[in-house]
Amino acid sequence: MTRTISQAELRNGSAGVMDALEAGEDFVITRNGQPVGELRPITRPRTLTTAELQRRLARFAGQASGAGERAEIDAVFGEERLDD
Repeated sequence: MTRTISQAELRNGSAGVMDALEAGEDFVITRNGQPVGELRPITRPRTLTTAELQRRLARFAGQASGAGERAEIDAVFGEERLDD
């Protein structure tokens, strides 16, 4: 959930805002009651183990290689290619 805080709250409570950011909270910052910006935690890239990557890729095994799609394209546009 996004919390709305004023510029003064951000200035005076920056340590608490930083703690909340680390905990995953988002903020909308206002000045004179008008939203002027957003603060949100950085999304860190997940690292995958080799086993997890293999498990995820296994679902694609046995799918079409694209040869059928290429044949359909050749039938419509001809077999003349620039980069074979």
